[in-house]
Amino acid sequence: MNILKAVINQRLTLKTLFIFILFVIVSFQAYSQRGGFKWSNDGNSYYKIENKDIVQYTLPSNTPKVLISKEKLTPNGRQNPLEVSYFTFSNDEQKVLLFTNTKRVWRINTKGDYWVLDVKTGSLQQVGKTMPESSLMFAKMSPDGKKIAYVSENNIYVEDLSTSEVKALTVDGLTTLINGTFDWAYEEEFACRDGFRWSPDSKSIAYWQIDASDIKKFYMINNTDAIYSQPIPLEYPKVGEKPSLCKVGVVTIDDAKTTWMDIPGDLRENYLVRMEFIPSTKKLLIQQLNRKQNHSKLYIAEPNTGISKVIQEETDNAWVDIYQAGNKYTIDFTNDFIWLNGGKNILWTSEKDGWRHVYNVSLEGKKEQLITKGTYDFIDLIHIDIKKGNVYFMASPNNATQSYLYKTSLSGNGKLELLSPKTLEGTHGYNVSPTGTYAIHTFSNHFTRPSKEFISFATQKPLNTNESIEANLSNLQEVPKVEFFKVTTVDGVEMDGWMVKPTNFDATKKYPVVFYVYTEPAATTVTDSYGVGRNWNYNGSMADDGYIYISLDNRGTPAPKGRQWRKSIYRNIGKVNIQDQAMAAKEILKWNFVDPNRIAVWGHSGGGSATLNLMFKYPEIYKTGISLAAVGNQLTYDNIYQERYMGLPQENLEDFVNGSPITYAKNLVGNLLYIHGTGDDNVHYQNAEMLINELVKYNKQFQFMPYPNRTHGIREGEGTSEHLRTLFTNYLKTYCPPGAR
Repeated sequence: MNILKAVINQRLTLKTLFIFILFVIVSFQAYSQRGGFKWSNDGNSYYKIENKDIVQYTLPSNTPKVLISKEKLTPNGRQNPLEVSYFTFSNDEQKVLLFTNTKRVWRINTKGDYWVLDVKTGSLQQVGKTMPESSLMFAKMSPDGKKIAYVSENNIYVEDLSTSEVKALTVDGLTTLINGTFDWAYEEEFACRDGFRWSPDSKSIAYWQIDASDIKKFYMINNTDAIYSQPIPLEYPKVGEKPSLCKVGVVTIDDAKTTWMDIPGDLRENYLVRMEFIPSTKKLLIQQLNRKQNHSKLYIAEPNTGISKVIQEETDNAWVDIYQAGNKYTIDFTNDFIWLNGGKNILWTSEKDGWRHVYNVSLEGKKEQLITKGTYDFIDLIHIDIKKGNVYFMASPNNATQSYLYKTSLSGNGKLELLSPKTLEGTHGYNVSPTGTYAIHTFSNHFTRPSKEFISFATQKPLNTNESIEANLSNLQEVPKVEFFKVTTVDGVEMDGWMVKPTNFDATKKYPVVFYVYTEPAATTVTDSYGVGRNWNYNGSMADDGYIYISLDNRGTPAPKGRQWRKSIYRNIGKVNIQDQAMAAKEILKWNFVDPNRIAVWGHSGGGSATLNLMFKYPEIYKTGISLAAVGNQLTYDNIYQERYMGLPQENLEDFVNGSPITYAKNLVGNLLYIHGTGDDNVHYQNAEMLINELVKYNKQFQFMPYPNRTHGIREGEGTSEHLRTLFTNYLKTYCPPGAR
């Protein structure tokens, strides 16, 4: 459970807080990508932080050895070892970079202090000692292991590890001129955090520069920490506002001179979302997205001159998805390219044939090759075996709520081969060693607790039969409480759902239903994984208290059901998703054991928005709603997310208006509890006040709970979580009474 708590704390994305809680429970892969786990370069062992030591485990025996003791991790003059949150090794594994004393920036802890330990000599030195405490970001050793670069206060520095000499590579960094990292919008919507890359020869650094000086400030107000209110400014580009200026430069270490890459197009009408040195050359590969995010271009840029040329383009009538491999809520997530053939090719994902598939894209102008073929979606890349010519990936052709390991040939001529055990139906995860020798295999489903085993990746067999998931399956399984089902609406839309029935359910009686919704493109809620069906805001057991608890995935959610399913929501957020949910609810209300007079709905963030829309547009169905951190007016949200899925309000304003809950607030009939944190930097508190004004205008009675200075997750502050659960539970029991009738 300590691992589980660590995963949850690390992976919470505030936009989809509760959705990802369910997902991360089963994903040891996410844990193994955190600072507490590293594979060795040769793939025959791994490293973990245990009891403040760094321990090496050698496979297949899984024999532990303390590689770096807590004594070696104790700086001179201190009594206690460093509290290491994250560590990486140099290429030769003779130096260890340690991240400590961390502080949160927006979503995760990306600021802190860095130390370097020499494995052979045991010497421990702090880097960036002249910088403010806990100000360093994304420190990385040069490929030759002689220098280290980092960002501090929006400037990039390089430090010689032998002399501790520090050189500023940029000097113009300000709050709104950001070198080597990103602004709020880029981080939140593109998962861009680490904004610089070492060149392979260690002689230069490529970096992003974000100029947010023209972005209007949104002010949050802190009314509780002093007798005078304190405004908190945030550069936040609302939908319809032009993005920050973004460009890529290459700075040489010797003279600290930057050459800017000449990427065609208006800097205020395009995004640069990926950038990396091409391994086989000294050139850069850069991905540009236009503002509507429906046209992607790949450029090769020459660092010495800045000259660039486009080598690949893709368009979509809705939006072009950016494939993000692995867990984007960890500090080491870099959104890099997936290289093949010494950097002459990349693996690329596209939905151009109606399904999300993997392509081999040449950087030399050769014809691209479709690798995964068929009427199914690629979900995530797991491993590439160049020698044998195979690619391993997650998919689930037959059940969109599950995930399995498959392989096929890199040539594009291979068959789709299932590798996950057929007896384990549910959600699998894999973290493969760099050489493909070993892997961590994880599994769970709605009635099987999360479990893991080390396996030989070639044979897919456990290294230790005593730790085999299949062998211990009976000990991991519980009596199923969640039922999965499908419902087809009057519009012919088939939706996946899960349901938890009341304890001691009696089909001859009628029960209240509580719907849990999210409904937007950021996440699904219906996954066959352990923990699904639990309401994290409810005190006690909803089943024991006599509720039917249900969730459904509508069109527009990112389920592996093909492009048409996912992108039907384009310019239709607040319409297609809401109609699907309501029409599915109508079918469920036909069930004999459902009490149509006791129907409740709740959700957080996008789910809070859906809750409001459902309450306002379908009052004949939903009698009680609890909405948390909702976007009440789509015109208040950030430009990257909202324009990606809705277009530009300058061109189709009516879609934003028609999809916003505030437009229909006058229709409120049922019982509404509305909850928002006043310090929400994601979905601003202004949404609450705008919606309240509209409800007051039409004399609509409701209950409202603002949480002072709480952010989007509404979890900071003493007693907050307990108060929220109590408020949620009491309101639901009062206005949607539990129990059979």
